Amino acid sequence: MAVYFVKRLAAFFITLAVASGVVFALLELLPGNAAEVVLGDTATPEAIAALNIQLGLDRPPLQRYLAWTGGLLSGHTAQSLRYDTPTGTLIVERLQVSLPLALMAFTMTLVLALPLGVYAASRHRRLGDVGLMAASQLGMAVPNFWLAILLILLFAVKLQWVSAGGFAGWVADDGGGLGPGLRSLLLPALSLAVVQAAILARVTRSAVLEVLHEDFVRTARAKGLSRRQALLRHVLRNASVPVLTVAGLQFANLVAGTIVIENVFVLPGIGQLVFQAIGNRDLVVVRDVVMLLAALVVVVNLAVDLLYAVVDPRLRKAH
Repeated sequence: MAVYFVKRLAAFFITLAVASGVVFALLELLPGNAAEVVLGDTATPEAIAALNIQLGLDRPPLQRYLAWTGGLLSGHTAQSLRYDTPTGTLIVERLQVSLPLALMAFTMTLVLALPLGVYAASRHRRLGDVGLMAASQLGMAVPNFWLAILLILLFAVKLQWVSAGGFAGWVADDGGGLGPGLRSLLLPALSLAVVQAAILARVTRSAVLEVLHEDFVRTARAKGLSRRQALLRHVLRNASVPVLTVAGLQFANLVAGTIVIENVFVLPGIGQLVFQAIGNRDLVVVRDVVMLLAALVVVVNLAVDLLYAVVDPRLRKAH
């Protein structure tokens, strides 16, 4: 187990280093000078020269890269050009919306997808299986922003159970609190979860069906276990590896892919921050947010790899 952990940890740091190099290089490859991109065509040479110094563009690329990564590791991030605030402060503020939204959507995804996928596999080629797979196909085909608009029309406009947009906040003194904050995220989370649940339900069904036809399951049935007992004791754990893979990627995508939904519901999260930063040509914020999202994907992959070893001991012995 220790060797497996060390290998995965080494791969984690290597991947993170490569990702940081790619993110930095992409901004370096922008046509023209980054200061000119930020200030526009009407900027004076003096203003461009001053911004070059502020962005550190007068230094060699390697020195700028080391200064940037060193700042990220130490928590001293660059100043946003638009907000005149450290990008780390902006990102932490926006994560207070995006991270709970992603967690709520991910929880909904698991609650919907796993039981439905297992149920469909246990009713293979019956009415329940066919109906659920048809519904999941429809769920995958529906764009989440269009579903978000339908949910707003139904629950906010017609039934008036929740607000159509905005975020109440987590502080009770400002009219928010835990309850109002969660209600503000309910429809956005559902909009994100439906599509992800449709995908995960199909993956769960396929994984469970594959394991159901293994010899050890037939042996367990021959020893007297019912279909339900064999499913709970043997099938689910062995079918969990592909489900973990997809679920891990989905969680990372839920944090990184909320730009459209956050703008539909006017939520002050990471997605809206990126959208605004691109519109304001605030490349410093764009760079740090993209690096954060890349790091999140790498961290989630590491967590999934470690869960593999917990779920399937054969992976530990193979390494």
